[in-house]
Amino acid sequence: VCVTQKNHRRLFSNTIMQSYASLCVILGLFLTLAEGDVVSDFSDDPECLKFFYKGSVPQYGSTTPGVVRLCQRFVNMYHFATLYDTYNRIAVYSAYIFETSNGGGREDRWFVEPQLVNQNWQGEMMEGYWLGQQYPDVYLGDRQALNEDFTYSGFDRGHLNPNGHHPVPSRNATFTLTNVMPQNPKTNQNAWANYESSLTSLFEAECNKAYVLVGPIPSADNWIIKNNVKRVNIPDYIWNVYCCVDANGVPIQSGGAYALNTDQNLVEKHTLSEMTDFLQKYSSTPVGELFFNQCQ
Repeated sequence: VCVTQKNHRRLFSNTIMQSYASLCVILGLFLTLAEGDVVSDFSDDPECLKFFYKGSVPQYGSTTPGVVRLCQRFVNMYHFATLYDTYNRIAVYSAYIFETSNGGGREDRWFVEPQLVNQNWQGEMMEGYWLGQQYPDVYLGDRQALNEDFTYSGFDRGHLNPNGHHPVPSRNATFTLTNVMPQNPKTNQNAWANYESSLTSLFEAECNKAYVLVGPIPSADNWIIKNNVKRVNIPDYIWNVYCCVDANGVPIQSGGAYALNTDQNLVEKHTLSEMTDFLQKYSSTPVGELFFNQCQ
């Protein structure tokens, strides 16, 4: 086939336009995928809603003043969901699905959520140091805890969603400061760590899938204070609940536990119903179902 110079220019122009259109489609898809992880409702994205059993999001904590919903994004994927209290600068809870760990993935970095500083910033968690370098004149900590809040505080950065319940890269994603609380070091490194390990054994032996909620009970007025400013609420308790299901998604068992955030170093295990009653004691609104049909 003979292609004239005029036809060649037309073919070249059409090719460029088609390539440009394809690039626009790809960029459009990317921008859609990269939308922010601060959402108005967890049901806005199925990839975030999946961390709740049968897509049933608890009402617990949803009316907390200043609460926001985070679909925790790392390497452009959602790994768990967090209902976050921007006043106390700790989570109400993190919701996740247990996965067997493959080791590795322990971070020296601690991430923050850019969109808790500015809704128009990127939706993926970012190391606080580098976000600060990128925006040197913007304070990052108005609505979230920062790494320096915990320095010399006497408290661990205690994971809610534990890194040991995930493989890489979900394991890395747990190192966001929106997923930690000021935790008593003795309890964090002993009784609570042992409890998390016992759940690993239970979930691997008994469950096809395990849905977990874990959170703190904030104190009335106990804070990490930096430069005479109340920065991070020091919770009275840490708690969790779980729903274990078979391959057909049918509940097998449920339960939970709580621990005082003190040197007591004791975890108390309870039924899901008892845990609901426990949370109700510290809630001014009905706790309701923590899992669909209370995991029954």
